[in-house]
Parts: sequence; C-alpha cells; structure tokens
Amino acid sequence: MKKCLNGQKKIVVKIGTSLIATSSGRLNSDWIESLVNQVAALKKQGHQVLIVTSGAIAAGVEGLGLKCRPKEIPELQAAASVGQGLLIERYANLFNKFGFKVGQVLVTQFDITHRQQYLNTRNTLNKLFELGIIPIVNENDTTATDEIKFGDNDTLAALVASLVKADLLILLSDIDGLHTADPRLSGDAKPVREVAVITPEIESLAGDAGTKFGSGGMVTKIQAGKIATFSGVCMIIADGRKSNVVLDVVEGKSIGTVFLPRKKRVSSKKLWIVFGRTPRGKVKVDDGAKKAIIEGGKSLLPAGVVDCSGKFDVGDAIDIVDSVDETFAKGLTNFGFEEIKTIKGLKRSEIVKKLSGEPSVEIVHRDCLVILE
Repeated sequence: MKKCLNGQKKIVVKIGTSLIATSSGRLNSDWIESLVNQVAALKKQGHQVLIVTSGAIAAGVEGLGLKCRPKEIPELQAAASVGQGLLIERYANLFNKFGFKVGQVLVTQFDITHRQQYLNTRNTLNKLFELGIIPIVNENDTTATDEIKFGDNDTLAALVASLVKADLLILLSDIDGLHTADPRLSGDAKPVREVAVITPEIESLAGDAGTKFGSGGMVTKIQAGKIATFSGVCMIIADGRKSNVVLDVVEGKSIGTVFLPRKKRVSSKKLWIVFGRTPRGKVKVDDGAKKAIIEGGKSLLPAGVVDCSGKFDVGDAIDIVDSVDETFAKGLTNFGFEEIKTIKGLKRSEIVKKLSGEPSVEIVHRDCLVILE
C-alpha cells in the first residue's frame, strides 16, 4: 500500500450514492459531515483534494418530497436540478466552518469527448486548485441523457483524476474493496488487497450494481481502475462506512483494494485520445505493422493495413487491432473509412497517384497514437 502512496499530494475522492443517501433516498447528513471533516484535515496537511460526488438526484427526491427515485429521464433531470443546489449548499456550509470554499463543476461526457471542452474543464479545475478551493464535481444530470451520460460516478471520477493528473483516487463504496466473490452473498469471499495488473481474471471478480439508489457496482470500479492506472494514478476502493477511512487510506493503512498505477505517464493529449474519444471503427494491421508501432514507435502507414470496419471520418478515434482482432492501440485517423479501403496495403508512391498527390500518408501519426499494452 505505502509504495503506491509515497509523495502523493493531489487526491480525488469519489462518493457513491449508497453512502451519501439513506435507504429512503434522503441525504445522510452525519456521513457527509464526517467526510467533510476528513477532507478538511487533508487540506490542512497541505493536500489538494477534489470531491466527485453522487447524490444530486437523491437530494432532489428529498427536496421535492418524492416517495422514491423517479425512473423517467425528464423526472430525474428535474430532481437533479433541485438537488444540485441543495447538495452544493450542504457542502459549502460544512466546509465554510473550516474556512474553505468550494466550487461546483458539472460535467457530461460531451465535456470529455470534445477537445476544447476537455481543456476548458481541466483549466477550470486547475485554477480552483491554485486558488485553494475544493472542487465538487458531479455529472450534469439536468442535461445528461442515456446517450451522453457517464452512468456512474466511478468512470467520471477516474476521468477527472486523469484530467487533473491526480496522485491518488479513492473510490468510497459500501464494500471493503474487491473480493474473490461477493462478500454479501458468500461466506468464503476473501479480500484482494492489491492489483498490479487488471487481468481478465480480475475483471471476472466484479459483480452487479450494489443498491437501488446507486448506478454503479464493482464492474464500473474495475473499469475506473483501468482508466486510473493507465493514467498513472493510484486507485483504492474502500468501505466509506468506516470511521476516518479517507485519512486511513492517505496514511497508508492496509484497507480496501489498491490498484497500482503504470510507472510511465502519457501526455494529457494522449489520455484524451484513449479515454475521451469513443472509437468509430477499427483498422486491422499485419504483424510487421504491429511490431513497428509497438517496438519502433512508428506511425501507422497504409502498407501495413489489412482491413478496416466501421463508419469514421478524418479526425475520428479508431481502434488498431492485430491479426487476431485484439486491440493494441488507439489513435486519431487522418483518413476516412472509404479512403482507407482504397489505400490499404499500398506504398507511398502508389498512394500519391490514387489520392492526387496527397502529401501525408500516415493513417495515424505517432503523435496521435497510443499503445494500450
């Protein structure tokens, strides 16, 4: 645990709905106050802390006097509209007792997938850190729809941790980390205290969503782990119901499950390519092209392309797959689907003739290509 935490300063804490809301869907005031006390203590120690919080809809359910969480998108958005104000007010009042100010940042997937919005979000969060303000981040449930919503704050928290280049991401849940089986169902379940690499075996340990008020489960936490660790961020899943759990994690106590980060960080642009863009298709390459990309750091050239599929245009993100259809890289394409169909397998001289003297022949330039292995 401690080898992951040495020297960490910038911390992202994610709070699940199962913690911040009671069984009736109302805000758990005592728990929120406990969390604020811990974050305030970290701030006084010199840490920069960002909170990714659920609970806007739950706060709206309480504020509107509803008997249960709505199911339809317009009703959920209305509840969130009421609840976001109530939730941020609660945080602001509690942190104000310690002399700290908070800043609310609402995001959707649009803010991550579009480069300028991505940069704007990053700049806002970094400025809040610079001013000593605690950012309170949530998905913008008032405008999100099924097509654009993150669907769980685990993914959102990992993307934000990547965005601000955090040292540590703490996912607070109603379970003490990853187990060999669901401890709520199996008495033989044993905790997994450390994950060095997220393998298919690790992924198979994930279960279903946990509570009727939350939208995420262990599956989303494993996915968050992939994002965080690839970004060079240490991630820990811990039981948020335990007293002083955040302080204990930062002190390096052996609790929960720690996911060790990759040693080498990639640029923010490449992180955006990997996690901010949804692939619109894929390009299959031969073994020689794969070796040139991975071992030689080369761009993807048409000569090594075997086939392509999907509906994509210039600038879209695409997966790059090998001969057995395994994705090993991702990048932004300089050519559309139809053009790649035309030039695949060709050499430069042949491409120039076919494309009327097109000066660039890299399908994906190495500066816009990220190796996933």
